[in-house]
Amino acid sequence: MRKNRKFPQTRYSQLIQTTLIVLVLSISFLLTSAQAQSSVKYAPVAVDGRLVFRVSSNEQSKAQERANFISSQLQAVVKSQESPDIRIEQRNDSPIIIVNGRYLLTVTQNDAVSASSPEEQARIWVQEIEDAIQKAQNERGAEFIRNTSILSVVIVLMAVGVNRLLGILWQLTQRRVSQMLVSANSSTDNQVQNTSRFLLKAILISARVLLWVGVSLYITNLFPLTREWSYNITIRIISSLTSPIFSLGQKAYSLTDIFILIVLLLGLIIFAGATTNLLRSRILHRTRISRGAQEAIAIICKYAFISFGTIVLLQIWGLDLSSLTIIASALGVGIGFGFQDIAKNFGSGIVLLFERPIQVGDFIEVGEYMGTVEYIGARSVVIRTLDRISIIVPNSRFLETEVINWSHRNPVSRIHLPVGVAYGSDVNLVKTALIEAAVAHPEVLKLPQPQVFFKGFGESAIDFELLVWIDKPHQQTPIKSDIYFLIEACLRKHKIEVPFPQRDLNMRTGDLPIKLSPEIEQALLRLTQEINRNGKSVK
Repeated sequence: MRKNRKFPQTRYSQLIQTTLIVLVLSISFLLTSAQAQSSVKYAPVAVDGRLVFRVSSNEQSKAQERANFISSQLQAVVKSQESPDIRIEQRNDSPIIIVNGRYLLTVTQNDAVSASSPEEQARIWVQEIEDAIQKAQNERGAEFIRNTSILSVVIVLMAVGVNRLLGILWQLTQRRVSQMLVSANSSTDNQVQNTSRFLLKAILISARVLLWVGVSLYITNLFPLTREWSYNITIRIISSLTSPIFSLGQKAYSLTDIFILIVLLLGLIIFAGATTNLLRSRILHRTRISRGAQEAIAIICKYAFISFGTIVLLQIWGLDLSSLTIIASALGVGIGFGFQDIAKNFGSGIVLLFERPIQVGDFIEVGEYMGTVEYIGARSVVIRTLDRISIIVPNSRFLETEVINWSHRNPVSRIHLPVGVAYGSDVNLVKTALIEAAVAHPEVLKLPQPQVFFKGFGESAIDFELLVWIDKPHQQTPIKSDIYFLIEACLRKHKIEVPFPQRDLNMRTGDLPIKLSPEIEQALLRLTQEINRNGKSVK
């Protein structure tokens, strides 16, 4: 029932996240598209979505307006299925291209990109227009549409096969990467594996999306009726991804630049995790230093590698770090006021890593929690309790409150086991039985030797205390239980009783507070004698 309740919530949260991502990408797409169109110097002229040439702006209209007019005129000629009559006329010292008796465009000096003069450029464009119209009209035949449809089906089937192949390759790659990232003594394997799994999953999704987008655009590009849609969508996507959306310093950045930076940063995190695990398992493990020291060195190296790597990546990416001075100042003020707890825990984490009052693998007690330190991070410490429950404790708590560290410097510790026996027992025999029970346990150290202290006389028992030494403080609870089992067996063996609480009630004799008359007393006395006589006669 619980799984059924959580499932809709998980699907609902995923739907919200997906909607937000699509909304952000759509807004970015529209903004960058508008900005790209406003900054275009040359606009493409296309027939059925196939590029013919590019025109520039002139004094009367912008480049995009000219391109739209020319494309609509050529598209009308293609749909009419008329044989194109294209000629060049000279007006106002400028060549003008006329198609089927209709004005098409005036070639200016700005249009002469692939030619030395507007006249030469006009002749080149006339030939390109004839070829484009002829090809577009041929592609509207029934035979071409039939052959193209068969080709489209074959491409879709091939795409389905490639899609499945990508899934198989992703599983194999994930398995190999997981084997590379796992180390014997690593406590951060889950975190590194989750990050690598997320990156590989994002790569798989991106590859599949690119595959089907490419197949869709290619198939729509085969048919003349849909090629124009494909061409417009492709132009918008390219312009959106390559057009600048913001500037830092003297350089502008586009969505493509941001995506590249995100991929590089994620790759840096994965590489830092893999390098740290190799350092921990291949180098630090052979030095035979403590597990806590290995973890501290590994974490410091990981954060240092990520910090310096991020700076290098930003420099290679082209970001001038001096332009982030104001942002860094504002961030510092924000950390000082709005993120006091985060900054305090981060500073406490640095102190814990260098001072090392607690280390990974230590058995500690913080407040009501007792367990083994599994991970020391920049913000918190993960403790695994005896019930195998992970407790996440902020770093600042270890510096502000008292912490019992049973493994600090020396894991050997002494545990106390109080025992009570019945009054009248031989105290020397009790001591022998307790020592015998302690020595019989394999986890009790021989040196220092177990000791028995006579604590005193209790209300219903003689109190003793057995003290034993162990070197596994995280197992003190099961060790205590085992020793108590042995104590009970040894006491029963030597016939020593373990008492239960008793209370004695003493009543003082004396006159009752109620005084009887002499006559009543005599009557009660005679009645008592008569009852005693009857009882003897019955016997």
